[in-house]
Amino acid sequence: MSKKKIVVSNVSKEYDNPIAELVQVACQFDSRIILESENRKINAKSIMGIMAFNPSKGMTVNIVTEGNDEQEALQAMEKFLVCE
Repeated sequence: MSKKKIVVSNVSKEYDNPIAELVQVACQFDSRIILESENRKINAKSIMGIMAFNPSKGMTVNIVTEGNDEQEALQAMEKFLVCE
């Protein structure tokens, strides 16, 4: 299991459809990907979960990945959410 705390950048400014694009990034990996903030935990591969989670600028998020490609998944999710 890999875990990293990040602060979300202005994803709505960087991407045309950030919720759908974030789910597409997550679905490229076999690993389980969970986003945590405060007392909420969601599956990053669920568009409804991401819509409810609504990652927005300044939000502190823990990215938790578990599986055979967890490091790559963690890096891709971080890159998307901090707009690198």
